[in-house]
Formats: sequence, structure tokens, C-alpha cells
Amino acid sequence: MVVKKLFCIILLVLSVLACTQKRETAVSEPEPQKDTVYPLGFCTDSFRVVSGKIANGDNFVAWISRLGASQQEAHALAQVCDTVFDVRKMRAGNSWKAYYRDSTQLSYVVYDNSRVQQTVFQLRDSLSVWSCEKTVELIRKSADVTINSSLWNDMVAAGASPDLITEVADIYAWTVDFFGLQKGDRFRILYDERLCEGESIGIERVDYAEFLRDTTCLKAVYYNQGDGGNTYWNEKGESMRKAFLKAPLKFNRISSGFSLHRKHPVYGTVRAHTGVDYAAPTGTPVMSIGDGTVLSAGWGNGGAGNMVKIRHNSVYTTAYLHLSKMAVKAGQRVSQGQVIGYVGMTGTATGPHLDFRVWKNGSPVNPLKLESPPSEPIAPENLPVLDSLCRSYSSAISGISE
Repeated sequence: MVVKKLFCIILLVLSVLACTQKRETAVSEPEPQKDTVYPLGFCTDSFRVVSGKIANGDNFVAWISRLGASQQEAHALAQVCDTVFDVRKMRAGNSWKAYYRDSTQLSYVVYDNSRVQQTVFQLRDSLSVWSCEKTVELIRKSADVTINSSLWNDMVAAGASPDLITEVADIYAWTVDFFGLQKGDRFRILYDERLCEGESIGIERVDYAEFLRDTTCLKAVYYNQGDGGNTYWNEKGESMRKAFLKAPLKFNRISSGFSLHRKHPVYGTVRAHTGVDYAAPTGTPVMSIGDGTVLSAGWGNGGAGNMVKIRHNSVYTTAYLHLSKMAVKAGQRVSQGQVIGYVGMTGTATGPHLDFRVWKNGSPVNPLKLESPPSEPIAPENLPVLDSLCRSYSSAISGISE
């Protein structure tokens, strides 16, 4: 009996010791180490940093050598770049940072290819080159702009990015006459903007927009059907893209309108002006307002200067006069928005401008009153989703604007 009790006590002691050893072993095990990820691929904290910009006429070897590398290292590094970085495409004005170990030994150089893309050159231990990207944030934003002077001035004054102005102009290019904006016209927009280091680097997408004038509200909703076609629609499912653009160039003023009785600025006689003159700097791109075939591209009659004439279908023909140079040839097929020439003052002209003309069934018509037929509507099965998006965005933007 005594032996049995003693045996039990021994087993108990051994069991306690074993548990204690396990606990001690568990405590003494080191925690797994997590890898540290550095944005540039190396820790920048222990280096002296010098920054600057690429100078005019700089080449890669001269630049790297000036920062502290030997001629041999610079040439070898240029060879290492291979497909990672084209040393011939360094741009004057682009920023760089050089990192020095012990204040004098050049270890790394970081070159800004763009506002997001960077190239890192390693001269420490071994020569190496790699690419990296800065962190880009996607921020949901809204804009509510009332026109007082011009779309550009009022958008900028409201703090909107110039890229947003271009996006809005493209969306409404077929439905809003940006040359005829009136004081009190209003744009409300929901969009996503890309930010890098707190600065805008572009608009990701406009999801919803409204153009308001008096009691009229023209809505535009983004919805991609996945067919490679139109992506902006009104609340009825009609495409925002029409057969014709509202104007053949962007953001300029109308210097002379359509008139059957106008005093000619050069000859001084009263004659019909069956087009619209858009004042714009020489070299401003001129676009075809619709798909079509170039009937002629050359010197026109009657003071037209360099002129491109396009047949869009059996009904409509357009002409673009006084061009400084042409970008198409007779017989060429062109698409809507394609650049067909550049503003100039060839022929009879007192200054650089585009004289734009439209014929319907052979008769001249006022380009500013041209009615453009719509493109294909949204697929019927996608209309409920579009309606839901439109209601949701409209409610959201109303809440923000109030």
C-alpha cells in the first residue's frame, strides 16, 4: 500500500515537471519575425539625401557620375538597366533623389519617371535597377459649379481639377453647347479622383453628372455594358453620344455666327456667311464632328484657304476652312472626334479662326442649330440597373449640394 502511494506521488511530480517544462519551452520560443516592406525597396532612414532635377542636355552616365559614381560604375549601371529603364528617355526637369551612406558614398539614386512611376538604381554592394510605384489613393468627390464667366474659370475657382473639366466636356460634347453657356448654368458632378502624395494625378471616372439650366436638367450616368460601346446614358437609357459633336474644337469663342446678311470683314460688302467662325489660336486641333469620308482636302475656292470637306452620310456634309495645315487626305475614312486639321488663317482671314460649315441635303444650315440623332440606346435588360444607379446618384448629389 505504501509503495503504491509512493508510486502515485512520483507520477504526479513527474507530470507537474513535464507541464512546467512545456510552459517554459512555449514562453522561450521567439515570435516569428515579419518582413519589413520598404516602398523604394530599401530603408531610407540611415542615408543622407540630396535631391534635384535633370538638367537640360544631361545624359545618364554624366548624371550618375556627377552624383558620385565612377565612370566605370556609371557605364556598368547603364548596361544593367536593360529593359527596366531606357537611359535615352531621361527628361529634363524630372526629379531625382540621391542617397549617400556615411554622407559621401553614393548608394542609391531614385529617378521620378512620372508623378507615380519611379526607377531605383542601386550602387551599394552590387549594381541593380528596379521599378516601383508611389501609393495612389482613390477619393470620392463631388463638384457643384455655377457658371459666372466660363466653365474653365468657374471650375478652377471651385477647386476642381482641370482634368475634371475635360471629362465633363467629353461627356456632354454631344448635348451641351459649351460655346453658348449662360450665366447661371450649373454642373453637379460625382466622381473619383486619383491622388498621389496629396496631389491630383487625374480623374478615375465620373459616375454621375447633371447640367441644369432653368427648369432643364440633363443627367448623365456611367454604366458599362461590357460591349466596348457607349458608357454614358441619360435617365431614359439614351446614349449621351450622338451622331455629331456640338462643335469641332474645344473651349474657344464664337467670333461670327451664321448669317445671310453679314458685312465681310475684309471686302466690306454685305454677303451671306453660311457658317460659324470659332476664334482660336493657330495650331488648335480641329475635329470631325462625325464619322464620314473626306471628299476633299486642299486649297478651297473663294478665300477658303486650306479646307477639309467631309461627307457624313447621304444627308449631311461639313467643311472646315482656313486651316494652317491638314491631317487627312481625300478619300480617307474618318471617325467622330478625329483630328482632321489645325486652326490657321489661310485664304481670306483677318486672324486665326475656324470657319465651320454644314450642309443638309445640299443646303447650308446653321451649325449651332444642327439636330443630332442619338446612337443606340442601352440594352433593355440593363435599364433597371441604370434607373437604380440614376436614382441613387441623384439622391446623393442632392444631399451634398444642399
